Amino acid sequence: MPATVVVGTQWGDEGKGKVVDLLAKEVQCVVRYQGGHNAGHTLVVDGESFKLQLIPSGVLYPHLTPIIGNGVVVDPLVLLREMDMLTARGVDVSKLRVSANAHLILPYHQMLDVVFERHLGKNKLGTTKRGIGPAYADKASRVGLRVQDLFDEEIFRAKLEVVLHEKNPLLAKVYNKIGYEVDELVKIYVGECAPRLKKHMADTIDLVHNVLENDGQVLFEGAQATFLDLDHGTYPFVTSSNPTAGGACTGAGVGPRYIDRVVGVAKAYLTRVGAGPFPSELFDAVGEHLVDVGHEYGTNTGRRRRTGWVDAVMLRHAVRVNSLSEIALTKLDVLDQLDTVKICEAYDVNGVRHEKMPYHQSDFHDAKPIYKEMPGWKTDLSGFTKRGQLPQAALDYLDALEASIGVPIGLIGVGPGRNQIVHYNQAA
Repeated sequence: MPATVVVGTQWGDEGKGKVVDLLAKEVQCVVRYQGGHNAGHTLVVDGESFKLQLIPSGVLYPHLTPIIGNGVVVDPLVLLREMDMLTARGVDVSKLRVSANAHLILPYHQMLDVVFERHLGKNKLGTTKRGIGPAYADKASRVGLRVQDLFDEEIFRAKLEVVLHEKNPLLAKVYNKIGYEVDELVKIYVGECAPRLKKHMADTIDLVHNVLENDGQVLFEGAQATFLDLDHGTYPFVTSSNPTAGGACTGAGVGPRYIDRVVGVAKAYLTRVGAGPFPSELFDAVGEHLVDVGHEYGTNTGRRRRTGWVDAVMLRHAVRVNSLSEIALTKLDVLDQLDTVKICEAYDVNGVRHEKMPYHQSDFHDAKPIYKEMPGWKTDLSGFTKRGQLPQAALDYLDALEASIGVPIGLIGVGPGRNQIVHYNQAA
């Protein structure tokens, strides 16, 4: 049976959690396939806000199984805190399953993330300092510890001794930081975390395939976004995994023939956190308006997001890289009060028009936006649920954006609430 991937098409913070929550009503399990607790998803249900970092957004539906796949890096302490938060708020987390092959984020990963970012100085990458990059680096170096290691103290201890033999001298001699004791980490993670997590550990590949092979439906939930992808993003200002749709295959253990729908989530404008190029970035009153009205501050970090006009050049590239079948456009209501709205349709790079993403980083850094400017609609969209209710100026903007992107816009978000959705193309 088919599977659906939900992927961010910009630099993250597009509202993927809301889209996953909407689509999850129809599936049997939702799988996070990459990233760690550097990704924050906010859901608003009946006026109540839920901020998730690791647990898939579909956890709010009691009928499905939320799964953390093998491609995710897991901080057990953060995961347990999130489970406790949901339980305290009446959400059942008993069905949550965590891949035995998912890698662990441990305290030395977080410390290395902090000191390395500080060491870069003005060339810093803008990481969340949650230990994500160092954990993925250990995975690639084949010295990482996995979830399954928590349940065998001898193996956990042996692997930890090997890792700390390298990490502790690095922290002490290069960064002047105190290292970590094996016994202390064993006590915390094997002694305290493992007993609570044991019933949630599973062969998640088997779980997912059992659903697919029994005519069930699976939703794969990406964290971060296309232009933060390690291979396809604006390197080096990227994350350390593959948020693109292809990452769902390796991060959850399924082949591509199961996937027949890829929903790309995009804001009606554009934001980015941290350093890196941003051709359509705004530094004027409109940019401040987008921050204030859109509440553009990180779910996890509280950092102010940079803002700009929607970039159709980037979205066309995201369509290609992810094989997008449709776009879910969020936060259209944030543009309600503007006199004019703009779409970046192309770039000017040293006098040459580019309608595709420049392949060289220097060209992208030098790109100047070429805009299509349109009248705003000056109408509160937050209560609308049908396409026919939208004012003509909003329809013109959406049609122009859809034509420029090249795939249908299926859903439109007009507010933070679960039901503040317009089904723009019912066939999409």
